[in-house]
Amino acid sequence: MSSFRREDAALTKVPEVTLGFWIIKILATTLGETGGDSVSMSWLGETTAAAGKSAVNGYLVATAMFGLALILLVWAQIKAKRFNPWLYWATIVASTTCGTTLADFADRSLGVGYPGGSLILLACVLLSLFAWYKTLGSISINSVATARAETFYWITITFSQTLGTALGDWVADAGLGYQGGAVLFGAGLVLLAILYFTTRISHVALFWAAFILTRPLGATVGDFLDKPVAKGGLEFSRPLASAVLAVVIIALIIILPQHAARRRYPTGSFARISARRPRSAPPPPE
Repeated sequence: MSSFRREDAALTKVPEVTLGFWIIKILATTLGETGGDSVSMSWLGETTAAAGKSAVNGYLVATAMFGLALILLVWAQIKAKRFNPWLYWATIVASTTCGTTLADFADRSLGVGYPGGSLILLACVLLSLFAWYKTLGSISINSVATARAETFYWITITFSQTLGTALGDWVADAGLGYQGGAVLFGAGLVLLAILYFTTRISHVALFWAAFILTRPLGATVGDFLDKPVAKGGLEFSRPLASAVLAVVIIALIIILPQHAARRRYPTGSFARISARRPRSAPPPPE
């Protein structure tokens, strides 16, 4: 029994899902949009007069930069012995900036378009979740305590961050604009919260739906902050907006409690032994 209790109380390496978690997540996705655009569009020239004339594709170069940072941070996250809020949120920001530039590269440079990019990435998210479930038997964040589970977790997150960028751009471009898109996705999150507290719909499914929806919300808010006034934005400086968002996120990580989520089911040697051991052994033959 003591082994069961030790395993049952073990901590994961992802944060407990609280209101603070969702606030930081939305801000991180907004930072991913403004930060990704700062590098690909402003610094590498994808929205300047020289765009298309250079042999260097800004979206592709930015994706390679953020992708390398993401790989290194995921490696550090998997190697870490316990939950580290600074490492976790740095990895989230890396995934959302990489998702921003990767989605822009697919939608604009490869010519897939917003609808095509959104559908392809939605399929990637669903396939990742399916493979995760078939391999480990659970896609709950309360099971993210092994290297294999963390690998699936970060692959799924990166796909969802990329999907969110394409989906946010698609909705804004379809006629709702950045403000309308933000209202739509914000309303979607409110609906998911109502379903969470008033229905018996799987909380795991609602979590991933909310996790995906926070990304297009952040994308539309980020675009609203830095896009030109003529296109419905406020035309704030992208680097300045990114810096302000980063400072707010850092302050919230310091102020808000950051605790690791707890495993809800026993794992490890005790679980394996228990799974193999019959409930009652037959008496030995006389």
